Amino acid sequence: MKNIIYLLAICLLTSCAKKLFSDKWVRETAPESFKARFETTKGNFDIYAKRSWSPKGVDRLYTLIKHKYYTDMPIFRVVPNFVAQFGIHNDSIVNKAWNTFTIDDEPVVAKNDAMTIAFARGGKQTRTTQIFINLKENHRLDTLTYSGVRGFPVVAKVIMGFENILQFYDKYGDKLGRRQDSITQYGNDFIKRKYPEIDFIEKAYILKSKK
Repeated sequence: MKNIIYLLAICLLTSCAKKLFSDKWVRETAPESFKARFETTKGNFDIYAKRSWSPKGVDRLYTLIKHKYYTDMPIFRVVPNFVAQFGIHNDSIVNKAWNTFTIDDEPVVAKNDAMTIAFARGGKQTRTTQIFINLKENHRLDTLTYSGVRGFPVVAKVIMGFENILQFYDKYGDKLGRRQDSITQYGNDFIKRKYPEIDFIEKAYILKSKK
């Protein structure tokens, strides 16, 4: 019965609510490079992404931003002097839809320098929607191997707004990194009731290139 309900929900998302998800989006290709802006509760930051760093990863990042996935989204994991992580949608059905389409693994091309961005993952072909910002030089992530996959490919780097990122609330540390199931199931209501100090990504969008 649960599987039937889930399938019906996915059908609703893909046919009647295309603003939330469409399986066509996962086949979109990013431009060779692009810039995007993230507006947060601590101020804006801008990123630059280059497809050659991680073609499939940058395609997904571009698609997620283009289709407004990163909207009203908690920056749930901020570990001082390590990473700031986000990417769990308020709608659990949207999460499940995107997580069905994982990103193929790729080699690390660009180093995990401070203020670079990579997709989080937990094993082979598990990159989906969650990304993290390196708060320091994390070069060990270039070669870290576990669960049969090596390294975290960089997909973008922050080019403006470093100071705002460093202000993200970090006193919860890794607590919510271990409660991702609850965030996925209960959404922002859970976050705001239990962890009210957390900062949010308010929205993200592609910046038009200047001609």
